[in-house]
Amino acid sequence: MGYAQLMEAMGQVNDLLNTQSILNWDARTMMPEGGHETRGKQLATLSVLTRDLLVSAETRRRLDAAEAEVANFADGSVEKVMVAQVREAIDYHLAIPADLTRRRAELGSLGHAVWAKARAESDFKQFAPILEQTVALNREMAEAIGYSEHPYDALMYRFEPGETVATLKPLFNRLREGLQPLVKAIGEKQQPRFDFLERHYPVEKQHAFALAMAQKVGYDLHRGRLDTTLHPFEVSFTRNDVRITTRFNPNYMAASLFGALHEAGHGLYEQGVDPAYTRTPFATDLVGLYAVGGVSFGAHESQSRLWENHVGRSREFWQVNFAEAQNFYPEQLADVTAEEFFRAVNRCKPGFIRVEADELTYDFHVMLRTDIEAALIDGSLAVKDLPEAWNAKIKEYLGLDVPNDAQGVLQDVHWSSGQIGTFCNYTIGNVMAGQLFETAKQDGNIADGLARGDYEPLRLFMVENIHQHGRRYGRDELLIKATGRRLDPEPYIAHLTSKYSELYGL
Repeated sequence: MGYAQLMEAMGQVNDLLNTQSILNWDARTMMPEGGHETRGKQLATLSVLTRDLLVSAETRRRLDAAEAEVANFADGSVEKVMVAQVREAIDYHLAIPADLTRRRAELGSLGHAVWAKARAESDFKQFAPILEQTVALNREMAEAIGYSEHPYDALMYRFEPGETVATLKPLFNRLREGLQPLVKAIGEKQQPRFDFLERHYPVEKQHAFALAMAQKVGYDLHRGRLDTTLHPFEVSFTRNDVRITTRFNPNYMAASLFGALHEAGHGLYEQGVDPAYTRTPFATDLVGLYAVGGVSFGAHESQSRLWENHVGRSREFWQVNFAEAQNFYPEQLADVTAEEFFRAVNRCKPGFIRVEADELTYDFHVMLRTDIEAALIDGSLAVKDLPEAWNAKIKEYLGLDVPNDAQGVLQDVHWSSGQIGTFCNYTIGNVMAGQLFETAKQDGNIADGLARGDYEPLRLFMVENIHQHGRRYGRDELLIKATGRRLDPEPYIAHLTSKYSELYGL
C-alpha cells in the first residue's frame, strides 16, 4: 500500500512539472513580451509547490512505508529502483532551502526576457546584472548540495550524474587531440559549394520541409507539433504530448532543417518511453525537477545529435531524400545535385554560433562554455570579464575574432533561465551518439534501412536500448547494455576522422 501511495504522490509531482513545462513552452513560443514578470511568479509558485510536495512529511511517510514494502524485492526491480530514486531526490532537495528554489525560478523567468532584449541589441552590459545574480544563486546551490573537489561538480550532478571537472578533463583532452589537427588541415583546403543554402527560402516552406523530415525519421505528429522560437528546444508533457521547436532564417534554410532534426531526436526519446512509466519517477527528473524521461541530459543529447548528424547529415540520407528537398524548393535547388547538397551541409568552417556549428567544430564551443562556467562558479572568472574570456577562447580554439556580443557571449539561452552545469551534456551526447551508431550499424537490417531511407529499424534499436527505459538505468548502464562498454570517445573520433578525411581529401 505504501508503494502505491508513493507512486500517486510522484504522479502529482509529475503533473506539476508538466504544468511548469507548458508555461515555459508558452513563454518561449507564444506569450506576449509583457507577460514575463507575472509568468516568472507563476513558475516560482509552481516550483515551490512541487518541491514542497516532494519533500513533505506525508510524502516522506509514504516513502518510509514503500521502502519497507519493497525491502525484499530483487535488486534492480522496477519498484526498488523507483523508491531509491525518490529517496535520493528528497535528500537532495532537503539540502536546498525552499527560498533558494523560489529565487532561482523567479530570476530564471525574468532573465529570459532580459537576455532576449540584450541579445537583440548585442549588449552584454544589459544582461550582466542578471547573470551576476544567477551565478551567485548557483554558487549558493552548489554549497547547499555539497561537493568533494569543485563546486561545479554539484551543479553538473543535476544534469549528468557522475561527471565532474576531473572526469571531463581527460575526455576533453582526447577530443582536442583527435579533432584539432583535422580542423587545422581542413582550413588549408578548398571549401565545397555553399551558395545555394543562402538563397531565399520562404519560412512557410521551411516549416513544412523541416516537419516532413522530422516525420521521416519517426517523430509522431499525433503526439507532437513543431513551433517557432528564438532558440530551438524540445519539451514533453508526458510521452503523449512532445513538442519541438526550431528557428527560421529566410536566407539560410539549413538552420531550421537541422534544428528540427535535432529536436526531433529529443522528441523520439520522450515519445519512446515505456507507457507504463507515465507519471512515475522513470519519466520525471526528480533531482533536477524537470518533466523529462531521459536518464541524463547527455543521454538525451545522444539522440538529438545522432538523428541530426549521423543520419541527417549522411550521404545516404540525401541520396534518398534530396528529390523531396527539390520538390519543396524547385527554384532554389534546381542547379544543385544530391552530392553537392551533402557536401554543403557538412562544410567545416569555424563559426561563432554553437547551434549552427558544423559537426567537427561543435565540441570546441561546448568545451569553451564548460570551462567558462566552471571558472564563474569557482570565482576565478568574474562576470564583467566574461566577454573578454569568451572571445579569447574562440580565438584560441577556432581562430576567430568575435565581432559582437550577440554572436559571442549572448548567443545561448541557458544562463538566462538560471541553467548552469549542463553544457558538457552536448559533448557527452556526441560521444554517446558515435558509440551507439557504430553498434547499431553492425545490424545489417539497420544498415540496409538507412541505405533505402527506412529509419524504423534504427528508431526501434534506440527504443529498445535507450528510449523505453526512461530513467530506470544510469547512463553508463545503458551504454554497457547497448554497446558492451562505458562512455568511449574513440568511435566518435573515428567517425569524424573518416567522414572529414573523405570530404576534404585529407
